[in-house]
Amino acid sequence: MDSICVTGGAELHGEIPIAGAKNACLALMPATLLSEEPLTLMNAPRLSDIKTMSSLLQSLGSEVQSLQDGKVIAMSSSGPVNTTADYDIVRKMRASNLVLGPLLAREGHAIVSLPGGCAIGARPMDIHVTALEAMGAEIELKDGYLHAKTSGGLKGAKVPLRFASVGATENVLMAATLAKGTTVIENAAREPEIIDLADCLTKMGAQIDGAGTSTITIQGVDRLGGATHPVITDRIELGTYMLAPAICGGDVECLGGRMSLVEAFAEKLDAAGVSVEETPRGLKVARKNGRIRAIDVKTEPFPGFPTDLQAQMMALMCTAEGVSHLEETIFENRFMHAPELLRMGASIDVQGGIATVTGVERLKGAPVMATDLRASVSLILAGLAAEDETVVSRVYHLDRGYEHVEEKLGAVGAKIERLSDR
Repeated sequence: MDSICVTGGAELHGEIPIAGAKNACLALMPATLLSEEPLTLMNAPRLSDIKTMSSLLQSLGSEVQSLQDGKVIAMSSSGPVNTTADYDIVRKMRASNLVLGPLLAREGHAIVSLPGGCAIGARPMDIHVTALEAMGAEIELKDGYLHAKTSGGLKGAKVPLRFASVGATENVLMAATLAKGTTVIENAAREPEIIDLADCLTKMGAQIDGAGTSTITIQGVDRLGGATHPVITDRIELGTYMLAPAICGGDVECLGGRMSLVEAFAEKLDAAGVSVEETPRGLKVARKNGRIRAIDVKTEPFPGFPTDLQAQMMALMCTAEGVSHLEETIFENRFMHAPELLRMGASIDVQGGIATVTGVERLKGAPVMATDLRASVSLILAGLAAEDETVVSRVYHLDRGYEHVEEKLGAVGAKIERLSDR
């Protein structure tokens, strides 16, 4: 099993290209099930999660080709569709549940395993189920599988979400494109990935209004066509690499970054003493004069501070001047990186959904273990600021969401290498 070794102390200077968004691509790929015509995605990230979704779609009968070193995904679902998503694939990744809506819309029935992924909270499927039931689906949980069917197809309906779930919004959005009548999603998620999915579906012939707001209206159509669509920039990878020069000094330009993707995050960086400047090519980030200042953070749905950047921000706060409080409101189990940061000399006290971090002068390198995707990269960031070597094990989590981390950070001056036990 691979691990990553980081030797701290080096400032970072140069450019880091930001990949296409993992979470956007994983939602876009199941859209191929809605049409018999080809769907091609450009600017795709090269990640293990994308391979998992490709395998799932292939198991359902779709043709999936990876082109141009994985940056282009060409898909077609013109043949017969298998409507059972097996546990052996779905267990690897939570986004696998996004085939449920498209399968119901196309075939009128589906059997989908309950999903897996990072162990960072319950992330229940009940929001998805309740929403699809409002559109006429009958769904029963049996032996770890959701058995869903419709009588005469999905029907447009008012669909209020009890929580602004990104996944549930995406599932309903795709299902509603082929439903009979008008569907209105209330309390819809507003993330950029939702807008990206709506843009792609619109290119395929869907009629969608309000994506990016809390109310999305979809007028169902009889059929969708094909499309070619570029995946948006990954705002979580962007935020992660924006933190790199903040935590160890220097200046880095994140190519492809846009302030509109990370406004709430950039505001917190500014308050902490980090300069973020928009350039023609992306975002340039550098630490201002002096030590990073402690700030308080509360995770919220977009456009608030992203939960997927909480662990990385905690790594920065570990060496900040003063005491910071990080409140996690999205997932109840997302401070598993804290004990590993403690091994590196951090001062962190976790009480319920709030972590209190008292900054220390310097972290110390140590062997640590990644517990989930975002925790893994937070430990690498901490290693950049630590004395001596930090070895992060179980980096298969990392490979689910970050492509070529050691190459990207190494290119701007980080002392980082991948170690293989094979």
